[in-house]
Amino acid sequence: MDYGRKHAAVAGGKMKTCPYSVSTTSSPPPPAPSRVILSPCAACKILRRRCVENCVLAPYFPPTEPLKFTIAHRVFGASNIIKLLQELPEEQRADAVNSMVYEANARLRDPIYGCTGAIRHLQNQISELQAELAKAQAEILNMQCQNASISELISKQTLATQNGEENNMLDQENSNFFLDDGNLGVSWGSLWTF
Repeated sequence: MDYGRKHAAVAGGKMKTCPYSVSTTSSPPPPAPSRVILSPCAACKILRRRCVENCVLAPYFPPTEPLKFTIAHRVFGASNIIKLLQELPEEQRADAVNSMVYEANARLRDPIYGCTGAIRHLQNQISELQAELAKAQAEILNMQCQNASISELISKQTLATQNGEENNMLDQENSNFFLDDGNLGVSWGSLWTF
């Protein structure tokens, strides 16, 4: 039989077309499957099992990120990850996977304290930064007080200087008056001399 051409087989007096034959007439293409798995997810690859169409792990552990599953698998185990994901609603699963991967990374870096060690370290940093901020704010307040004191002193000195200049001007005017009096006295003196 030649599978490259359309051929017929007689079975029970009826003609049937071979499903593997190529037709020269146009026929509708076969329907595409709803989900095509080109490669198994990272979890199924690492676990060396067949990735089924409705694999619980496939949406969260794509084949391009095998390290993500490896880290979570080392700490939690595949069965616990699957069980946890099956118990959660779908909208919370992505966050749960990210949380597990983060916690597993922290546990691998710090086997004793894990995430709590990282949290404690961050809380210590916050406390130190708050202390530095309070110190800086105290220094700013101190400088503002010093600036206000200096401004007040300068304004008092400026006012005193202005008052002193006015007093000096009055003194000069008074002394000029008396000097004029002295000049008048000379002219009065000439009047008395006769």
